[in-house]
Amino acid sequence: MIGLNKFNHEKLKSLRNFDNYRFYGLIPPEEAEDADYYDIEAMLKDLRNKLNTFNGTVDSICTYIDFPISLMTPILRPEFGLPTPTLESILKCQHKYWSRVEQQKVVPDAIPRFCKVNPFADDPFATVDIPFPFWLKPIKSVGSYLGFRITNRKEFDRVMSVMRQHIGRMADPFNYIMNRTEMPDEIREVDGRWCIAEELIGGRQCTLEGYMYHGKIHIHGVVDSIRHSNRSSFSHYDYPSRLPKSVQKRMTEMTQQVLTHFGYDNHPFNIEFFWNKSTDKIWLLEINTRISQSHSDLFEKVDGTSNHQITVELSLNNDPKFPYRKGEYKCASKFFLRKWEDAIVKRIPTPDEIAAIQHDIPGVLVDVKVHKGLRLNDMFEQDSYSYELAWIFIGAQNHNEIMRKYKETLGRLRFEFDSITKSLPPGQMIESPQSQTGTTT
Repeated sequence: MIGLNKFNHEKLKSLRNFDNYRFYGLIPPEEAEDADYYDIEAMLKDLRNKLNTFNGTVDSICTYIDFPISLMTPILRPEFGLPTPTLESILKCQHKYWSRVEQQKVVPDAIPRFCKVNPFADDPFATVDIPFPFWLKPIKSVGSYLGFRITNRKEFDRVMSVMRQHIGRMADPFNYIMNRTEMPDEIREVDGRWCIAEELIGGRQCTLEGYMYHGKIHIHGVVDSIRHSNRSSFSHYDYPSRLPKSVQKRMTEMTQQVLTHFGYDNHPFNIEFFWNKSTDKIWLLEINTRISQSHSDLFEKVDGTSNHQITVELSLNNDPKFPYRKGEYKCASKFFLRKWEDAIVKRIPTPDEIAAIQHDIPGVLVDVKVHKGLRLNDMFEQDSYSYELAWIFIGAQNHNEIMRKYKETLGRLRFEFDSITKSLPPGQMIESPQSQTGTTT
Protein backbone atom coordinates (compact mmCIF):
# COMPACT_ATOMS: atom_id res chain seq x y z
CA MET A 1 0.00 0.00 0.00
CA ILE A 2 1.69 3.17 -1.23
CA GLY A 3 1.90 5.90 1.42
CA LEU A 4 0.48 3.79 4.26
CA ASN A 5 0.36 5.75 7.53
CA LYS A 6 -0.61 4.98 11.10
CA PHE A 7 -4.15 6.41 10.90
CA ASN A 8 -5.08 4.36 7.84
CA HIS A 9 -3.36 1.22 9.11
CA GLU A 10 -5.71 1.37 12.09
CA LYS A 11 -8.65 1.63 9.68
CA LEU A 12 -7.41 -1.48 7.86
CA LYS A 13 -7.86 -3.51 11.04
CA SER A 14 -11.65 -3.41 10.57
CA LEU A 15 -11.42 -5.35 7.29
CA ARG A 16 -13.09 -8.71 6.96
CA ASN A 17 -10.39 -11.41 7.27
CA PHE A 18 -7.78 -8.81 8.30
CA ASP A 19 -5.58 -11.55 9.79
CA ASN A 20 -5.26 -13.15 6.35
CA TYR A 21 -3.38 -10.13 5.00
CA ARG A 22 0.07 -8.66 5.48
CA PHE A 23 0.33 -4.96 4.60
CA TYR A 24 3.59 -3.28 3.62
CA GLY A 25 4.01 0.45 3.20
CA LEU A 26 5.63 1.55 -0.08
CA ILE A 27 7.08 5.08 0.14
CA PRO A 28 6.62 6.76 3.53
CA PRO A 29 3.44 8.89 3.70
CA GLU A 30 5.40 12.10 4.24
CA GLU A 31 7.15 11.48 0.91
CA ALA A 32 4.12 10.18 -0.99
CA GLU A 33 2.26 13.42 -0.27
CA ASP A 34 5.20 15.82 0.03
CA ALA A 35 5.25 18.94 -2.10
CA ASP A 36 8.89 18.52 -3.10
CA TYR A 37 8.78 14.82 -3.96
CA TYR A 38 6.79 14.71 -7.19
CA ASP A 39 9.54 13.39 -9.44
CA ILE A 40 7.39 10.69 -11.02
CA GLU A 41 10.24 8.96 -12.83
CA ALA A 42 12.28 8.71 -9.61
CA MET A 43 9.25 7.55 -7.62
CA LEU A 44 8.44 4.82 -10.12
CA LYS A 45 12.07 3.67 -10.14
CA ASP A 46 12.08 3.52 -6.34
CA LEU A 47 8.81 1.59 -6.25
CA ARG A 48 9.95 -0.92 -8.88
CA ASN A 49 13.17 -1.51 -6.97
CA LYS A 50 11.33 -2.16 -3.70
CA LEU A 51 8.83 -4.49 -5.36
CA ASN A 52 11.45 -6.41 -7.33
CA THR A 53 13.61 -6.98 -4.25
CA PHE A 54 10.71 -7.79 -1.91
CA ASN A 55 11.24 -11.14 -0.19
CA GLY A 56 7.79 -12.56 -0.84
CA THR A 57 4.93 -12.48 -3.34
CA VAL A 58 3.45 -9.20 -4.54
CA ASP A 59 -0.27 -10.00 -4.55
CA SER A 60 -1.58 -6.45 -4.71
CA ILE A 61 -0.47 -2.84 -5.16
CA CYS A 62 -2.97 -0.27 -3.96
CA THR A 63 -3.38 3.14 -2.34
CA TYR A 64 -5.92 5.57 -0.91
CA ILE A 65 -3.85 8.65 -1.84
CA ASP A 66 -4.87 10.96 -4.67
CA PHE A 67 -2.32 12.59 -6.92
CA PRO A 68 0.19 11.45 -7.96
CA ILE A 69 -0.04 7.97 -6.42
CA SER A 70 -3.48 7.15 -7.81
CA LEU A 71 -2.04 7.60 -11.32
CA MET A 72 0.98 5.39 -10.61
CA THR A 73 -0.77 2.19 -9.56
CA PRO A 74 -2.21 1.55 -13.07
CA ILE A 75 1.34 1.93 -14.41
CA LEU A 76 2.92 -0.48 -11.93
CA ARG A 77 0.29 -3.20 -11.71
CA PRO A 78 0.63 -4.59 -15.27
CA GLU A 79 4.40 -4.85 -14.77
CA PHE A 80 3.76 -7.30 -11.91
CA GLY A 81 0.91 -9.19 -13.56
CA LEU A 82 -1.77 -7.61 -11.38
CA PRO A 83 -5.30 -6.56 -12.44
CA THR A 84 -5.83 -2.87 -13.06
CA PRO A 85 -8.08 -0.33 -14.74
CA THR A 86 -6.53 1.32 -17.77
CA LEU A 87 -4.44 4.45 -17.30
CA GLU A 88 -6.59 6.11 -19.98
CA SER A 89 -9.79 5.56 -17.98
CA ILE A 90 -8.13 6.98 -14.85
CA LEU A 91 -6.92 10.05 -16.74
CA LYS A 92 -10.40 10.64 -18.18
CA CYS A 93 -11.56 11.09 -14.60
CA GLN A 94 -8.62 13.16 -13.33
CA HIS A 95 -7.98 15.49 -16.29
CA LYS A 96 -10.70 18.06 -15.53
CA TYR A 97 -11.13 19.31 -19.10
CA TRP A 98 -11.01 15.88 -20.78
CA SER A 99 -13.43 14.58 -18.16
CA ARG A 100 -15.94 17.34 -18.92
CA VAL A 101 -15.66 16.76 -22.66
CA GLU A 102 -16.42 13.04 -22.22
CA GLN A 103 -19.12 13.57 -19.56
CA GLN A 104 -20.92 15.94 -21.88
CA LYS A 105 -21.32 13.13 -24.42
CA VAL A 106 -23.40 10.94 -22.09
CA VAL A 107 -24.99 13.16 -19.39
CA PRO A 108 -25.06 16.63 -21.02
CA ASP A 109 -27.87 17.96 -18.81
CA ALA A 110 -25.73 17.38 -15.69
CA ILE A 111 -22.66 19.26 -16.94
CA PRO A 112 -22.11 23.01 -16.39
CA ARG A 113 -20.77 25.28 -19.09
CA PHE A 114 -16.99 25.15 -19.19
CA CYS A 115 -14.02 26.37 -21.21
CA LYS A 116 -10.26 25.96 -21.24
CA VAL A 117 -7.93 28.77 -20.11
CA ASN A 118 -4.19 29.08 -20.74
CA PRO A 119 -2.58 31.14 -17.93
CA PHE A 120 0.56 31.58 -20.07
CA ALA A 121 -1.23 33.01 -23.13
CA ASP A 122 -0.79 36.66 -24.04
CA ASP A 123 -4.45 37.16 -23.18
CA PRO A 124 -5.72 34.27 -21.00
CA PHE A 125 -9.18 35.85 -20.77
CA ALA A 126 -9.71 35.62 -24.54
CA THR A 127 -11.00 32.03 -24.32
CA VAL A 128 -13.40 32.68 -21.43
CA ASP A 129 -17.00 32.62 -22.67
CA ILE A 130 -18.68 32.21 -19.27
CA PRO A 131 -20.13 35.23 -17.44
CA PHE A 132 -18.90 36.21 -13.97
CA PRO A 133 -18.90 34.75 -11.42
CA PHE A 134 -17.30 31.40 -12.30
CA TRP A 135 -14.91 28.82 -10.85
CA LEU A 136 -11.34 28.62 -12.09
CA LYS A 137 -9.24 25.50 -11.41
CA PRO A 138 -6.09 23.88 -12.76
CA ILE A 139 -6.59 20.92 -15.11
CA LYS A 140 -5.21 18.80 -12.27
CA SER A 141 -5.51 19.74 -8.61
CA VAL A 142 -5.99 18.16 -5.19
CA GLY A 143 -8.05 19.38 -2.25
CA SER A 144 -9.26 22.57 -4.01
CA TYR A 145 -5.63 23.73 -4.30
CA LEU A 146 -5.50 26.75 -6.65
CA GLY A 147 -9.29 26.73 -6.97
CA PHE A 148 -10.87 30.21 -7.04
CA ARG A 149 -14.29 31.76 -7.34
CA ILE A 150 -13.79 34.60 -9.83
CA THR A 151 -16.20 37.55 -9.66
CA ASN A 152 -14.56 40.15 -11.93
CA ARG A 153 -11.71 40.75 -14.38
CA LYS A 154 -9.41 42.20 -11.72
CA GLU A 155 -9.67 38.98 -9.68
CA PHE A 156 -9.10 36.93 -12.83
CA ASP A 157 -5.88 38.78 -13.66
CA ARG A 158 -4.59 38.43 -10.08
CA VAL A 159 -5.34 34.70 -10.03
CA MET A 160 -3.59 34.25 -13.38
CA SER A 161 -0.44 35.57 -11.74
CA VAL A 162 -0.86 33.05 -8.90
CA MET A 163 -1.47 30.24 -11.39
CA ARG A 164 1.66 31.00 -13.38
CA GLN A 165 3.71 30.92 -10.18
CA HIS A 166 2.35 27.69 -8.66
CA ILE A 167 0.63 25.56 -11.29
CA GLY A 168 3.83 23.73 -12.26
CA ARG A 169 3.87 21.98 -8.87
CA MET A 170 1.28 19.49 -10.12
CA ALA A 171 1.35 20.22 -13.85
CA ASP A 172 4.83 18.87 -14.56
CA PRO A 173 4.35 15.43 -12.94
CA PHE A 174 0.84 15.23 -14.41
CA ASN A 175 2.24 15.92 -17.89
CA TYR A 176 4.80 13.14 -17.41
CA ILE A 177 1.95 10.70 -16.86
CA MET A 178 -0.17 12.17 -19.67
CA ASN A 179 2.65 11.37 -22.10
CA ARG A 180 2.35 7.66 -21.28
CA THR A 181 -1.07 7.21 -22.86
CA GLU A 182 -2.94 7.83 -26.10
CA MET A 183 -5.38 10.72 -26.22
CA PRO A 184 -6.91 13.03 -28.83
CA ASP A 185 -4.64 15.85 -30.01
CA GLU A 186 -7.15 18.49 -28.86
CA ILE A 187 -6.96 17.04 -25.34
CA ARG A 188 -3.18 16.57 -25.30
CA GLU A 189 -2.80 20.28 -26.09
CA VAL A 190 -4.65 21.13 -22.86
CA ASP A 191 -2.02 19.76 -20.50
CA GLY A 192 -1.48 20.28 -16.79
CA ARG A 193 -0.40 23.90 -17.23
CA TRP A 194 -3.86 24.87 -18.41
CA CYS A 195 -6.95 25.69 -16.35
CA ILE A 196 -10.65 25.09 -16.71
CA ALA A 197 -13.32 27.72 -16.06
CA GLU A 198 -16.80 26.49 -15.12
CA GLU A 199 -20.09 28.20 -14.47
CA LEU A 200 -21.25 28.13 -10.87
CA ILE A 201 -23.37 25.18 -9.84
CA GLY A 202 -24.86 24.54 -6.46
CA GLY A 203 -27.43 22.91 -4.26
CA ARG A 204 -27.10 20.16 -1.70
CA GLN A 205 -23.76 18.46 -2.26
CA CYS A 206 -23.07 14.79 -1.77
CA THR A 207 -20.52 12.12 -2.68
CA LEU A 208 -21.38 8.67 -3.95
CA GLU A 209 -18.63 6.26 -3.03
CA GLY A 210 -18.51 2.92 -4.76
CA TYR A 211 -16.71 0.70 -7.22
CA MET A 212 -17.02 -0.84 -10.67
CA TYR A 213 -16.65 -4.61 -10.76
CA HIS A 214 -16.91 -6.53 -14.03
CA GLY A 215 -18.76 -3.63 -15.65
CA LYS A 216 -21.37 -3.15 -12.93
CA ILE A 217 -21.58 -0.28 -10.48
CA HIS A 218 -21.85 -0.81 -6.73
CA ILE A 219 -22.52 2.16 -4.41
CA HIS A 220 -21.64 1.35 -0.81
CA GLY A 221 -22.42 4.76 0.65
CA VAL A 222 -23.67 8.29 -0.02
CA VAL A 223 -22.16 11.06 2.11
CA ASP A 224 -23.53 14.60 2.43
CA SER A 225 -20.96 17.41 2.14
CA ILE A 226 -21.82 20.54 4.12
CA ARG A 227 -19.93 23.76 3.30
CA HIS A 228 -19.26 26.90 5.28
CA SER A 229 -20.98 30.12 4.27
CA ASN A 230 -18.04 31.03 2.00
CA ARG A 231 -19.31 28.26 -0.34
CA SER A 232 -15.80 26.87 -0.77
CA SER A 233 -14.53 25.30 2.47
CA PHE A 234 -16.14 22.16 3.86
CA SER A 235 -17.62 22.32 7.34
CA HIS A 236 -18.40 18.62 7.77
CA TYR A 237 -19.48 15.37 6.11
CA ASP A 238 -22.59 13.47 7.24
CA TYR A 239 -23.23 9.76 6.68
CA PRO A 240 -25.66 8.33 5.68
CA SER A 241 -26.96 10.95 3.28
CA ARG A 242 -30.34 12.53 3.94
CA LEU A 243 -31.03 13.19 0.26
CA PRO A 244 -34.18 11.56 -1.18
CA LYS A 245 -33.59 7.98 -2.32
CA SER A 246 -34.99 8.85 -5.76
CA VAL A 247 -32.28 11.50 -6.18
CA GLN A 248 -29.57 9.09 -5.07
CA LYS A 249 -30.87 6.55 -7.62
CA ARG A 250 -30.66 9.08 -10.46
CA MET A 251 -27.11 9.95 -9.45
CA THR A 252 -26.21 6.26 -9.42
CA GLU A 253 -27.60 5.82 -12.94
CA MET A 254 -25.57 8.80 -14.18
CA THR A 255 -22.43 7.36 -12.57
CA GLN A 256 -22.94 4.04 -14.35
CA GLN A 257 -23.36 5.85 -17.69
CA VAL A 258 -20.25 7.98 -17.28
CA LEU A 259 -17.87 5.34 -15.95
CA THR A 260 -19.01 2.79 -18.54
CA HIS A 261 -18.36 5.39 -21.25
CA PHE A 262 -14.89 5.99 -19.79
CA GLY A 263 -14.08 2.26 -19.84
CA TYR A 264 -13.50 2.43 -16.07
CA ASP A 265 -13.71 -0.96 -14.37
CA ASN A 266 -12.55 -3.05 -11.39
CA HIS A 267 -11.61 -0.02 -9.32
CA PRO A 268 -13.03 2.17 -6.52
CA PHE A 269 -14.20 5.73 -7.02
CA ASN A 270 -16.00 8.57 -5.34
CA ILE A 271 -18.07 10.97 -7.43
CA GLU A 272 -19.46 14.32 -6.29
CA PHE A 273 -22.85 15.75 -7.22
CA PHE A 274 -25.10 18.72 -6.44
CA TRP A 275 -28.88 18.50 -6.21
CA ASN A 276 -30.90 21.70 -6.53
CA LYS A 277 -34.05 21.01 -4.53
CA SER A 278 -36.10 23.84 -6.02
CA THR A 279 -35.50 22.79 -9.64
CA ASP A 280 -34.79 19.06 -9.05
CA LYS A 281 -31.63 19.58 -11.12
CA ILE A 282 -28.63 17.28 -10.65
CA TRP A 283 -25.11 18.50 -11.45
CA LEU A 284 -22.03 16.30 -11.71
CA LEU A 285 -19.07 17.99 -10.03
CA GLU A 286 -16.06 15.64 -10.30
CA ILE A 287 -14.82 12.05 -10.14
CA ASN A 288 -12.01 10.79 -7.88
CA THR A 289 -10.34 7.48 -8.74
CA ARG A 290 -9.92 6.16 -5.19
CA ILE A 291 -11.76 5.69 -1.93
CA SER A 292 -11.92 8.75 0.31
CA GLN A 293 -9.90 8.37 3.49
CA SER A 294 -12.17 11.11 4.88
CA HIS A 295 -14.98 8.54 4.75
CA SER A 296 -13.07 5.55 6.16
CA ASP A 297 -13.99 6.09 9.80
CA LEU A 298 -17.59 7.02 8.86
CA PHE A 299 -18.13 3.69 7.11
CA GLU A 300 -16.49 1.81 9.96
CA LYS A 301 -18.77 3.47 12.50
CA VAL A 302 -22.01 2.92 10.56
CA ASP A 303 -21.41 -0.15 8.38
CA GLY A 304 -18.84 -1.96 10.51
CA THR A 305 -15.94 -1.91 8.04
CA SER A 306 -13.64 0.74 6.63
CA ASN A 307 -13.89 1.47 2.90
CA HIS A 308 -10.30 0.20 2.64
CA GLN A 309 -11.97 -3.18 2.15
CA ILE A 310 -13.05 -1.95 -1.30
CA THR A 311 -9.51 -1.00 -2.29
CA VAL A 312 -7.91 -4.17 -0.96
CA GLU A 313 -10.40 -6.69 -2.36
CA LEU A 314 -10.58 -5.08 -5.81
CA SER A 315 -6.80 -4.99 -6.05
CA LEU A 316 -6.93 -8.77 -5.58
CA ASN A 317 -9.65 -9.02 -8.26
CA ASN A 318 -12.30 -9.97 -5.69
CA ASP A 319 -15.80 -8.58 -5.23
CA PRO A 320 -15.57 -6.58 -1.95
CA LYS A 321 -19.18 -7.34 -0.86
CA PHE A 322 -19.24 -4.39 1.50
CA PRO A 323 -21.43 -4.77 4.63
CA TYR A 324 -24.50 -2.61 5.24
CA ARG A 325 -25.36 -1.00 8.59
CA LYS A 326 -23.40 -3.48 10.70
CA GLY A 327 -21.60 -0.79 12.70
CA GLU A 328 -22.02 0.49 16.24
CA TYR A 329 -23.66 3.79 15.26
CA LYS A 330 -26.61 4.85 13.11
CA CYS A 331 -24.84 7.94 11.76
CA ALA A 332 -21.41 9.54 11.68
CA SER A 333 -19.79 12.84 10.72
CA LYS A 334 -16.37 14.22 9.96
CA PHE A 335 -15.77 17.85 10.99
CA PHE A 336 -13.01 20.09 9.68
CA LEU A 337 -11.60 22.35 12.39
CA ARG A 338 -10.30 25.39 10.48
CA LYS A 339 -8.54 28.69 10.99
CA TRP A 340 -9.32 31.47 8.54
CA GLU A 341 -6.19 33.58 8.80
CA ASP A 342 -2.46 32.93 8.66
CA ALA A 343 -0.67 32.33 11.98
CA ILE A 344 2.12 30.34 13.59
CA VAL A 345 1.05 27.32 15.64
CA LYS A 346 2.11 27.87 19.25
CA ARG A 347 0.35 24.92 20.88
CA ILE A 348 -1.59 21.82 19.82
CA PRO A 349 -3.57 19.35 21.94
CA THR A 350 -1.25 16.84 23.58
CA PRO A 351 -1.61 13.09 22.95
CA ASP A 352 -2.83 12.66 26.54
CA GLU A 353 -5.48 15.36 26.05
CA ILE A 354 -6.70 13.73 22.84
CA ALA A 355 -6.74 10.29 24.46
CA ALA A 356 -8.83 11.68 27.34
CA ILE A 357 -11.34 13.23 24.93
CA GLN A 358 -11.67 9.99 22.98
CA HIS A 359 -12.11 8.03 26.22
CA ASP A 360 -14.67 10.38 27.73
CA ILE A 361 -16.78 10.96 24.60
CA PRO A 362 -17.66 7.63 22.93
CA GLY A 363 -17.43 7.59 19.16
CA VAL A 364 -15.00 10.53 18.90
CA LEU A 365 -11.70 10.32 17.00
CA VAL A 366 -9.40 13.36 16.67
CA ASP A 367 -6.65 13.61 14.03
CA VAL A 368 -4.55 16.79 14.39
CA LYS A 369 -3.18 18.05 11.06
CA VAL A 370 -0.67 20.70 12.25
CA HIS A 371 2.39 20.78 14.47
CA LYS A 372 3.95 23.28 16.85
CA GLY A 373 6.01 25.95 15.09
CA LEU A 374 4.26 25.55 11.72
CA ARG A 375 3.24 28.64 9.82
CA LEU A 376 -0.21 27.86 8.45
CA ASN A 377 0.52 29.43 5.08
CA ASP A 378 3.31 26.87 4.59
CA MET A 379 0.77 24.04 4.57
CA PHE A 380 0.21 22.39 1.22
CA GLU A 381 -3.00 21.18 -0.46
CA GLN A 382 -5.27 23.50 1.51
CA ASP A 383 -8.20 25.22 -0.12
CA SER A 384 -7.63 28.85 -1.07
CA TYR A 385 -9.56 30.31 1.85
CA SER A 386 -8.71 28.44 5.08
CA TYR A 387 -6.35 26.07 6.89
CA GLU A 388 -7.24 22.67 8.39
CA LEU A 389 -6.18 22.28 12.02
CA ALA A 390 -7.77 18.92 12.76
CA TRP A 391 -10.24 16.31 11.60
CA ILE A 392 -12.86 15.28 14.15
CA PHE A 393 -14.79 12.06 13.50
CA ILE A 394 -17.95 11.38 15.52
CA GLY A 395 -20.37 8.46 15.65
CA ALA A 396 -23.79 8.62 17.30
CA GLN A 397 -27.37 7.35 17.17
CA ASN A 398 -28.76 10.60 15.74
CA HIS A 399 -27.54 13.96 14.44
CA ASN A 400 -28.48 15.88 17.58
CA GLU A 401 -26.16 13.61 19.54
CA ILE A 402 -23.40 14.22 16.99
CA MET A 403 -23.66 17.99 17.43
CA ARG A 404 -23.61 17.65 21.23
CA LYS A 405 -20.45 15.52 21.07
CA TYR A 406 -18.87 17.94 18.61
CA LYS A 407 -19.44 20.97 20.84
CA GLU A 408 -18.06 19.09 23.84
CA THR A 409 -14.98 18.06 21.86
CA LEU A 410 -14.35 21.62 20.63
CA GLY A 411 -14.49 22.91 24.18
CA ARG A 412 -11.61 20.61 25.15
CA LEU A 413 -9.28 21.03 22.15
CA ARG A 414 -6.62 23.63 22.97
CA PHE A 415 -4.85 25.25 20.04
CA GLU A 416 -2.82 28.43 20.48
CA PHE A 417 -1.33 30.70 17.81
CA ASP A 418 1.02 33.62 17.35
CA SER A 419 -0.41 36.11 14.91
CA ILE A 420 1.34 37.13 11.70
CA THR A 421 1.96 40.87 11.38
CA LYS A 422 0.77 40.99 7.79
CA SER A 423 -1.96 38.44 7.23
CA LEU A 424 -3.00 37.36 3.78
CA PRO A 425 -6.63 38.18 2.88
CA PRO A 426 -8.96 35.32 1.81
CA GLY A 427 -8.19 34.10 -1.66
CA GLN A 428 -4.52 35.08 -1.50
CA MET A 429 -3.23 32.44 0.87
CA ILE A 430 -1.42 30.41 -1.74
CA GLU A 431 0.58 33.38 -3.07
CA SER A 432 3.31 32.37 -0.63
CA PRO A 433 5.12 29.14 -1.57
CA GLN A 434 3.48 26.14 0.06
CA SER A 435 6.11 23.46 0.21
CA GLN A 436 5.10 21.45 3.27
CA THR A 437 2.15 19.24 3.98
CA GLY A 438 2.09 20.20 7.66
CA THR A 439 0.49 16.84 8.38
CA THR A 440 1.11 14.72 11.46
CA THR A 441 -0.60 11.46 12.30
